[in-house]
Amino acid sequence: MSYDPLYLKTKKIEPIIHLVFWSMVFFFPYIKYFGREGGYSMSFAHEFNALFFYMVPSYVVYLWFLPLKNKKKYIPLIFLIFIGNALIHYYADATFHNEEGHEHHRWRTILSSLVTYLSFSLVFFTVHSIKKMYAKQLELDMVKQEKERAELKALKAQVNPHFLFNTLNTIYANTLKKDDKAPDLILKLSNNFRYVLHEGQKERVTIYQEIEHLKDYISLQKERLTNKIEVIFSEDIDNPKKQIAPLLLIPFVENAFKYTSVLKGKKHTIKIRLKIQDNDFSFYCENPRLDAQKEIETNWEESGIGIKNTQNRLQLLYPDQYKLSIEESEALFKVMLSIAI
Repeated sequence: MSYDPLYLKTKKIEPIIHLVFWSMVFFFPYIKYFGREGGYSMSFAHEFNALFFYMVPSYVVYLWFLPLKNKKKYIPLIFLIFIGNALIHYYADATFHNEEGHEHHRWRTILSSLVTYLSFSLVFFTVHSIKKMYAKQLELDMVKQEKERAELKALKAQVNPHFLFNTLNTIYANTLKKDDKAPDLILKLSNNFRYVLHEGQKERVTIYQEIEHLKDYISLQKERLTNKIEVIFSEDIDNPKKQIAPLLLIPFVENAFKYTSVLKGKKHTIKIRLKIQDNDFSFYCENPRLDAQKEIETNWEESGIGIKNTQNRLQLLYPDQYKLSIEESEALFKVMLSIAI
């Protein structure tokens, strides 16, 4: 299991945190008596001795006892370690005190040591619990991310054949008419295949790449629906190197052409606008519906798969970073998408 950089950095500096903590414990008596006459009476050797006997039970608990799965089994052993450490601590500490006065406070001193060990153990128990909770949360986040990646992969697998099927229909219509432009259309189709199969599998592509892909698709559809449609395409991109998830826009454009293709008459207008200003990306697509409602609704059932797919991808890729608005009226179908990228 791999952890995020913050967790790894925290683990790396953990020894420094421990060093600071024990330094505070060591110097606390001197700070407490600072400014008083005579200061703290005990030597550094005495404090190092005490520090050693504080650290032993603390790290027995932190490094051995707390990671155990079956802790209850070893609780008696921990108590024995605490008591043994307190007794040794008492006799080691006696070398720094008047023997007669120290002997008089034996059990009180041992009990005080046990309380101190317990206090430090609680501190390390808190540290261990926080680390464990954080690691568990990271593990849950990683599982969630893996699930989202699997979902995105499945959604992309749906996007690819859906798009390619529609594009092949366009080429098929032109070859039936024995159009001289068929080779050029095949080349554009090849570019579309390349984009979907290679760039489409990446997590991010440049806005420039995504727009060029849209232009190729629009060019294919304009050849197919020469007299039926008029495309007004505009772009205002301040930084074409900005990154975006691939194949997010094509379902909306596909949908516009599919709606328009079933309409009667000529020169139906499809409007497509793209804009990036700073970190805000906006996309607008508008196409007519007019009175071919029944045909459109039948066609919509199929193209709606692509729209629903895109909504799911947006939620996974840009949670709380996008706004998608779809407006339908008798005459027009409008899509307005904004993403913070």
